[in-house]
Amino acid sequence: MIAIITGDIINSENYPSSQWIGLLKSYFNEFGPSPMNWEIYRGDEFQLKVKKQNALFTAIRIKAMLKTIKGLDVRMGIGVGLETYIGSGVTESNGPAYQRSGRNFESLKESKVNLSIATGDKTHDRTLNLMLQLALDFMDDWSVVSAEIVTLVLDYPNDSQKEIAQKLGIKQSAVSQRLKRARLDLVLDLLSYYKEVITEI
Repeated sequence: MIAIITGDIINSENYPSSQWIGLLKSYFNEFGPSPMNWEIYRGDEFQLKVKKQNALFTAIRIKAMLKTIKGLDVRMGIGVGLETYIGSGVTESNGPAYQRSGRNFESLKESKVNLSIATGDKTHDRTLNLMLQLALDFMDDWSVVSAEIVTLVLDYPNDSQKEIAQKLGIKQSAVSQRLKRARLDLVLDLLSYYKEVITEI
């Protein structure tokens, strides 16, 4: 069982790709080489293969990273399932994970939702997607500074607020305020719930 994240950059046409493509490639390289583990194609679309338990964390980390650039956002469909065929790259491979991710991503284009998950389990999908829609209510509105702090905390989960403050060159009290504004406690609760659910699938 794996997870496939299919996505595209929202508002990319208003920004030179040099502003965001380096960030994306640098992060994707952590999952292994392209094109076997990830590909960026058609200018601003991408596909990434990850472990199923890390899929939601990875998607939220991508969102936070891209929102550090004012005006950018990302639309992503996550598919969890088997990989039944491995092609010469991630975009040529196949299986339920790929099919669910692709269909999920296409359905997002018609809705106003930017992140959705399909696991093949209807009950879990309904709960997870309802929770995601509620979380997106504030995640879609993350400011640049909120997105920066979320990215840092996801990258350095064991750092204290003091250490985060040093990295950003701000006071610890400012870190605390930014974390509250970003609603990071709720994001971490959502990720914890997702990990519990996904181990059953």
